[in-house]
Amino acid sequence: MTQFYGKTKICYGNYALDTLEELPCSKAFVVTDPFMVKSGFADQVTSHLGRHNVPHSVFSDVEPDPSLETVKKGAAALLTCKADLIIALGGGSAIDTAKGIAYFACKASSEMNRPTLLAIPTTSGTGSEVTSIAVITDKEHGVKIPLRDESLIPDIAVLDARFTRTVPPSVTAATGMDVLTHAIEAYITRNHNAFTDLLAVQAINYVFKFLLRAYKHMEDMEAREMMLLGSCMAGMAFNNSGLGITHSMAHALGGHFHVPHGLANAVLLPYAIRFNSFDAGVRCRELARVIGLPHENVEEGTKSLIYAIDTLNDAMGIPARIRDLRIDEKAFFAAVDVMAAHALEDLCTATNPRRPSLGDLKELFAQAW
Repeated sequence: MTQFYGKTKICYGNYALDTLEELPCSKAFVVTDPFMVKSGFADQVTSHLGRHNVPHSVFSDVEPDPSLETVKKGAAALLTCKADLIIALGGGSAIDTAKGIAYFACKASSEMNRPTLLAIPTTSGTGSEVTSIAVITDKEHGVKIPLRDESLIPDIAVLDARFTRTVPPSVTAATGMDVLTHAIEAYITRNHNAFTDLLAVQAINYVFKFLLRAYKHMEDMEAREMMLLGSCMAGMAFNNSGLGITHSMAHALGGHFHVPHGLANAVLLPYAIRFNSFDAGVRCRELARVIGLPHENVEEGTKSLIYAIDTLNDAMGIPARIRDLRIDEKAFFAAVDVMAAHALEDLCTATNPRRPSLGDLKELFAQAW
């Protein structure tokens, strides 16, 4: 039996933030990062709460690659606050932190009812506002831990492209390539279905049409809104279909060398597609056709898709190899065995179209170097 599950209410377009004034809640707990507070974006959210007379507290300790320690600290604050609404404001790190806070707070106290979880993404990348996944970093062991549970799916997502205007070009590029990776992997995964295909293809079209525009022109609000929608669509797709080894390897690389997740995906994606082409070449050819690339046969379609990704990366200054990410060569190859083992055990590997061995993943890391 094939299933498609969509839980999140999605609010987007003009006046989407007004949703905050319509929610039945007694107290709100805002999870965000220091920049959102300093820039005044957090005030825009809390002002809506104020108009509805909703008391709130702000937890602004979110850091890139949220740590287990920060999540535990936030869970303790939530238990003290006793809020029945959590608002996550920020990129994937803020949303994943909010998910982790809600998850561990409910585990820690039998008296804690799961709060309503509302996500306001400020980057067009992770799709975390509609997924059951949160990635938390165990910094002591240098490992990224993907959590997966239906309770992690936000109840509401508010998509307002105005929050993405201050995102610098390099981050726009990396997060945009994260969207593309989500969508391509959702399309070729062994668990794809008719509904995930529709969402993934639309997201892929949005990336190739609008990402370079958003990268070059920060004030191009049409491009930013379309990328935000594409990110959400890709998130809905992979939440149902799963992902693949691009993400597994990116989790391992990021955990060991602190490479931003979207950047790691962008570099690794062409190598993963080439590896998967034996089992997913027909799907890659279909994507090449949809995008309007040469696709006379499976080999040409796959090469066209990889070339289009390489070209987009290059246009945005994203390197083609890991060696150009300022990672020490000796340290990298010393860590390859461990990274490959972590990638093999990663949740995303289970739905990859081709079953990799430990040796396959070690070889892929070497090729990507």
